[in-house]
Amino acid sequence: MRLFSLAWRQLRRDLAAGDIRILVAALVLAVVAVSAVGFVTDRAERMLASEANRLLGGDAVVRGDAPIAGRIREAANLGGLKRTETVEMPTMVRVGAGEAARLKLGELRALGDGFPLRGGFRIRDARGERDVVGGPAAGTLWLSRAGADQLDAKPGDRIGIGEREFTLAAVVLQEPDGAIDYFNVAPKVFLPLSDLPSTGLIQPGSRAGYKLVIAGEPAAVESFVKTAKAAIGRGQRLETIADARPEIRSALDRASRFLGLAALVSVVLAAVAVAMAARRHSERHLSGAAVMRCLGASQRTLAAIHIGELLILGVLASGIGVAIAYALQWGIGLWLADLLKVSIPPASLAPALQGLGVGLVVLLSFGAPPVLALRRVPALRVLRRDLDVAEPSAWLVALAGFSGLGALLWWQAGSATLGAVMLLGIVATLAALASIAWALILVVRRARSRLRGSLRYGLANVSRRAGTSIAQVSALGLGLMALLLLTFVRTDLIDRWRLSLSDEAPNRFIVNVQPDQMTGVRDFLTEQGIAAPTLYPMIRGRLVEHNGKPVTGAQYAEDGERARRLAEREFNLSTAESLGDDNQVTAGKLWPAKRLAKPELSVEEEFAARLKWKIGDRVAFDIAGQRFEATITSFRKVEWESFKPNFFVVASPGALEGYSGSYITAVKVPPTRPRFTAQLVERYPNLTVIDVDAILTQVRSIGDQVARVVQVVFWFSLAAGVLVLLAAVSASQDERLREGGVMRALGGSRRQLRLAQASEFAAIGLLSGVVAAVAASVLAGVVATQVFDLPWEADWGMAATGAAIGIAAALVAGLFATRRVLDAPPSITLRELDA
Repeated sequence: MRLFSLAWRQLRRDLAAGDIRILVAALVLAVVAVSAVGFVTDRAERMLASEANRLLGGDAVVRGDAPIAGRIREAANLGGLKRTETVEMPTMVRVGAGEAARLKLGELRALGDGFPLRGGFRIRDARGERDVVGGPAAGTLWLSRAGADQLDAKPGDRIGIGEREFTLAAVVLQEPDGAIDYFNVAPKVFLPLSDLPSTGLIQPGSRAGYKLVIAGEPAAVESFVKTAKAAIGRGQRLETIADARPEIRSALDRASRFLGLAALVSVVLAAVAVAMAARRHSERHLSGAAVMRCLGASQRTLAAIHIGELLILGVLASGIGVAIAYALQWGIGLWLADLLKVSIPPASLAPALQGLGVGLVVLLSFGAPPVLALRRVPALRVLRRDLDVAEPSAWLVALAGFSGLGALLWWQAGSATLGAVMLLGIVATLAALASIAWALILVVRRARSRLRGSLRYGLANVSRRAGTSIAQVSALGLGLMALLLLTFVRTDLIDRWRLSLSDEAPNRFIVNVQPDQMTGVRDFLTEQGIAAPTLYPMIRGRLVEHNGKPVTGAQYAEDGERARRLAEREFNLSTAESLGDDNQVTAGKLWPAKRLAKPELSVEEEFAARLKWKIGDRVAFDIAGQRFEATITSFRKVEWESFKPNFFVVASPGALEGYSGSYITAVKVPPTRPRFTAQLVERYPNLTVIDVDAILTQVRSIGDQVARVVQVVFWFSLAAGVLVLLAAVSASQDERLREGGVMRALGGSRRQLRLAQASEFAAIGLLSGVVAAVAASVLAGVVATQVFDLPWEADWGMAATGAAIGIAAALVAGLFATRRVLDAPPSITLRELDA
């Protein structure tokens, strides 16, 4: 308790004297940066997950070929969950009566009370286009836009379903769960579940599908999903947002990884700032420690007092930082909720604990080594200020500090690849910065005699304080590298989303084009003012063998429900001479643009990984009773966001000749062609036209929300990072203050001092900025390609901007930190520093 009391008294004295304020500010800012990014990231991820669940109509869905019962039903009835049901089945849809009746095979969706639990419908009725929650009223039904086009139906028409007629009340422009699988081509009819019995469609042997939809608090949903996975039976499957279309999953995954990167940058900046501030703190306590040694204090006592002071400081500063971060994220949450027009979940305690942990670990890892050196200060330093302090154990603590930083980075990354890339990037950048700074110092030492005036003095300061200069260059350069990396990746990410989700994306898929209809379809599109598209062959086949062994879904049961379904489903196979710009070969080699003696396959890489396929494997398919076998020679990365026809499995040219199939294409139909679908189907009744405008709207909505969240987190991280960086840059200015005081005492003018300081900071900033810009460019390329799956090109214009930012940051921070040299009398400055 005595040592704790001494540590507390020293902390109060340091705070009152101002000696430790920079360290407190650096630590508070570091914790604010880490905690606030953590709070915003936590809330944003849960908000995006909740918004994405609107595409399901709930948080989880269980499908089955019979009503859902047993353990799954019991789990859905537990507290904290809301549930509803739907029934889906094929049915004939009839518009009109008698010989003039228009008939079409459609899909009936009977909606239970409360559906959807997440999201809503967008409909067009007598009141115009509007968003609604809930389904149609009793005695009425809704019809999908594609169905209304195909049947030429409009609100107010009488629609026959089974044994009953309903009034068409609205046309559905967008449904909640349409983006899970938009290749459902039949006209969709929506009616209340309570009206289903009156249609007489539910009979023994009816091909009905049943869905149980649940929503609730994350913990309750997670418990339900766990129970459902264990209790899933034959003919049933569990769906979550992970089963959405690849373009939806891609946007959410990239957003999560970017938020993790922003948190990583905050940790790096925190470490830089605290390390520099702790170094100054220990240097200012050398004289006091020497006096205590003269008065008989032991090394153990000195270490306990100073480490105790750091612990108390860490708890207090971290607590203040978490409180400020909580207030900031509260304000940001309100602003985001109003901007995006969504409900954002409240913050959890995890980011607060994370911020406290990061603050203490960073402080002890980077603050303890210089403080431990205080116990080795010789008593003679009371008389001789030039004696160096050496502490061998401090190197061990420093090593532990870097290990702690590595662990923090790995923890914050949430990705082994991202964590490893950041660690290697930091080590390489520090090594490059230190080496180039040392080379600059050697050059300046040889060249400074040829310089004149303030420039000579400023550059002399760089070479005279070699250790300080190297530390400054390394700290400033590392901080700039982290901020530039975040800028580069954020720019690429936003640009990519805007490009992939542009207004020119195809909004109609035309399916089932027969070989003899290809010319006619192209001519029709030309008549409509639509550029002639590429028609892709599409042949349905079922996987039957892998490397000579029969394939069953049970083989993949341990790999998850998605892998099992992939193995059991029918594949859409296609052929191509070359790949489009939305496909990139990542392994193996694509065939030449000619026919091969033996067929080859190119497979989408994620799909291949789920089915455990490798280059060189042979797979066989059953195509309408005919066997097709080929060797896998390459893997591809597919940009699903392009909304162009893409296939998991593509065969070499000519490999699928002789097998029955059809063709598919995608086109952009302008809004000025409202009857495009009806006219095309009238001319070619066998064609199926899939309207994905509603899906594009949903994807763009998710993409826009993700982009806005990324923007907010980026600017917040940037602002917090700049503040932390300023604290780091200004943390070692005591020597400059002392030298400035001496120059003022010897008659140096304000202009000479300012020019000398400016030349020193400009040299440090230029060196830091150039190295940071190059390092950030290279690291951004690695992160973009390996972590975010984005194409990357070096932007040297932005790198040059980074160098300019380095100069500006060093000048502004350095001149601001040393402004007292010009404003205060030299006697006061020197007395304060020597006290």
